[in-house]
Amino acid sequence: MPKVNPRGPNPIDIHVGSRIRLRRQLLKMSQERLGDDLGVTFQQVQKYERGANRVGASRLYRMSRVLEVPVQFFFEGMGERSTMTGMAEDDQTPIVYDFIRSADGVSLAESFSRIKDAKVRKRVLELVRTLADEDDEPAL
Repeated sequence: MPKVNPRGPNPIDIHVGSRIRLRRQLLKMSQERLGDDLGVTFQQVQKYERGANRVGASRLYRMSRVLEVPVQFFFEGMGERSTMTGMAEDDQTPIVYDFIRSADGVSLAESFSRIKDAKVRKRVLELVRTLADEDDEPAL
């Protein structure tokens, strides 16, 4: 088990911060605008999103209103094990979180969700899987 730095960010604060960043990016909202709506600087928003600073209860409530999600949204995906150890529930969860927290992940998820035709969505998924498999094959 990796050592936890007692002075480092709390895993729960990091998780909440990543959910804040995800929602803000999905709304195409800048850190500056979110900061303005919350009455804090964009630097403070950056600290919240990194988990470097803990978000107080009243500010988290206000943030849920500004970002148009229930407060529970910020804690979704956090299982009992992650609360206890700071680790994700299974081996795949960190990969998914790392991806969805990236700018590419947000952009891909947003674009994919706008495709209404189920057949097109299936074909896009097959294309991505094919491209991913090609990356796994050794070069000739």
